[in-house]
Amino acid sequence: MTNVASDAEKTPSFEMTWGSSTSSGYCSEEDSDSEFEQYFTARTSFFPKTRRPNVDVKQDEQIETSKQELTTAEIQQKVKEYNAQINSNLFMNMNKDGSYTGFIRVQFKLVRPVSVPAPKKGGHDAGGRRGSGVKRRTSFYLPKDASKHLHISSRTSAREVIEALLKKFTVVDNPGKFALFERSERHDQVYIRKLSDDERPLRLRLCAGPNEKVLSFVLKENETGEVNWHAFSMPELKNFLRILQREEEEHVKQIVQRYALARTKLQEALSGSTPG
Repeated sequence: MTNVASDAEKTPSFEMTWGSSTSSGYCSEEDSDSEFEQYFTARTSFFPKTRRPNVDVKQDEQIETSKQELTTAEIQQKVKEYNAQINSNLFMNMNKDGSYTGFIRVQFKLVRPVSVPAPKKGGHDAGGRRGSGVKRRTSFYLPKDASKHLHISSRTSAREVIEALLKKFTVVDNPGKFALFERSERHDQVYIRKLSDDERPLRLRLCAGPNEKVLSFVLKENETGEVNWHAFSMPELKNFLRILQREEEEHVKQIVQRYALARTKLQEALSGSTPG
């Protein structure tokens, strides 16, 4: 990742906070010999169940303060005001080149499992492959409401934030599957907006101030209305086909059983009735 911080911060520092210490839906790499079979056991259905939100959520509402361009003097003033409002050591700092560094907290709201490299064992080479050449992964669900603090610069893009998060968790999924959202609460309503790849999250944080009700960041699956199949690997695509086939077979089985039961009841009724 490039342009993450000044010379003293070329390697971003990370602080991790968890809302839960356990994960669910863990799929061990011992469960199966093939990558997509392991991934399959981490999912229950190809089609997610719809959920009704507890609060009103509006999409694509942008905070007005994030649209304005700031001069160096204005940035210095906002950094000073920002640091005066926080009760921790997560300060923002100005650099000589006019950029600034600071922390953002990203909350994870993922409904699908993520994949990490399987633990290296005997018989695996440096690339995590067996002699057969099959790449092995472990899929699991991240703990609910997990969050992470990232130390970034004003030049760090939303895409770079996503890549840094995945790298820190050693997630090997394509970054294109994920998107960074800004979340705000106003007048008892929650507003969600998807950030473009080149937006600068730290600039949004500075303009909004440290109050996370005014602005917070959420990492979610990249829902674009239509699934971007090109973002998935070949084993995952093959696995989706297998999931569809299994679900189709299960639906067909249920329909056949339903009609068979109805036919049996009709035949019983016919055999017990008298002519005329």
